[in-house]
Amino acid sequence: MAGAVSTLYSQHDRAALLESRQATRENPWVKGSILVVALSFFAVFLLLPLLVVFVEALAKGWGTYLDALTEPDALSAIWLTLGAAAISVPLNLVFGVAAAWAITRFEFRGKQLLITLIDLPFSVSPVVAGLIYVLVFSNHGWFGPWLSAHDIKIIFAIPGIVLATVFVTVPFIARELIPLMQAQGREEEEAAVVLGARGWQVFWHVTLPNIRWALLYGVILSNARAMGEFGAVSVVSGHIRGETNTLPLHVEILYNEYNFAAAFAVASLLAMLALLTLVVKSWVEWRAQRD
Repeated sequence: MAGAVSTLYSQHDRAALLESRQATRENPWVKGSILVVALSFFAVFLLLPLLVVFVEALAKGWGTYLDALTEPDALSAIWLTLGAAAISVPLNLVFGVAAAWAITRFEFRGKQLLITLIDLPFSVSPVVAGLIYVLVFSNHGWFGPWLSAHDIKIIFAIPGIVLATVFVTVPFIARELIPLMQAQGREEEEAAVVLGARGWQVFWHVTLPNIRWALLYGVILSNARAMGEFGAVSVVSGHIRGETNTLPLHVEILYNEYNFAAAFAVASLLAMLALLTLVVKSWVEWRAQRD
């Protein structure tokens, strides 16, 4: 996964080393051309659309903007989005640490299969993931009769949204930790064990301090994905206004109803959450480089 915290500092060092040598230094015009292409692409395809979202959101004034964010369906979508992220991210935190620990510290049958399964949400369309949950947990699915008999509703309800969010965010924390823990090796942990530390003491005082920035980086990415997920959540939500609509789904409904000002207002809230994520991400990268 690009942008892993563990490799940022070494990449910066290698780039500085290459620039310092005459033989590997690029001509200024080549360097300038690459920068112009990259910045132009960024401005046209990323910065400009983001700016348009805020301009359209405020096109009818602050009153309309605030009304769009404070009406009951919007508030319900905000709380559901935050709630789904608040449940799915801690679950993925536990799973990511456990999976990374097992893969980097133990040899066992099915290890490669576990690595492949971690990457599965990257290769499977979120819509397909949502359909799988419908097939398994809907009233006519595999467990539908049993769930109905026990008055448990998963599809078209909040549990289904949480399940879909967990699925799409599974890889982010584990994939940040695995390369870092493989590079660090087991020497420090083995030394702590030799000195008499127990398992949890080794984890809290040796392993966790070494992986804390990569762990935080993975949590940030996982949280951003959870709040912005559309495809899988759309399939399992049922689009019930005020009950099962997350922020992305609420934006889609408003846009389809030609309520553009409200749609862009809610979209701007998602954009601000994304920008906040980028700020926190940059701070984590900066602290990781300092350490």
